[in-house]
Amino acid sequence: MAKKTLQLGRPHPIPASPKVAVLDRVPNPHPGTNYVARFIVPEFTTLCPITGQPDFAHLVIDYVPARYLVESKSLKLYLASFREHGAFHEDCTVAIGKKLVSLLKPKWMRIGGYWFPRGGIPIDVFWQSGKLPKDVWLPDQGVAPYRGRG
Repeated sequence: MAKKTLQLGRPHPIPASPKVAVLDRVPNPHPGTNYVARFIVPEFTTLCPITGQPDFAHLVIDYVPARYLVESKSLKLYLASFREHGAFHEDCTVAIGKKLVSLLKPKWMRIGGYWFPRGGIPIDVFWQSGKLPKDVWLPDQGVAPYRGRG
């Protein structure tokens, strides 16, 4: 079997859709240590599947790695592939979490999707997989609830 080449370190276009986007994983250098890795995506965009209008979210992805880490450039490209993808907030948030869990098989993962209002209603979506190890410090996701103008 040929060795897979990572997307890291070479030009790569934004994938046309999440279905064709490739997520890369790399070995965890500390597989016997429980720790949280966090990705914050403050400018996530996708499209409303009904109107085609853009939707915006602030995503926070936390996970306790096992054998693998997600390679961050591939994650960036995967998330950018949602820009032209039509799906509801709940679908996008849960699909991202499930794809990462399938790839990484982490000890624990959660994703918080803090969506900006659609039709005047903000929608926040939370999903997790696994059980958080007892010895792990997990900070709050740090995203304030939507308050409108203040």
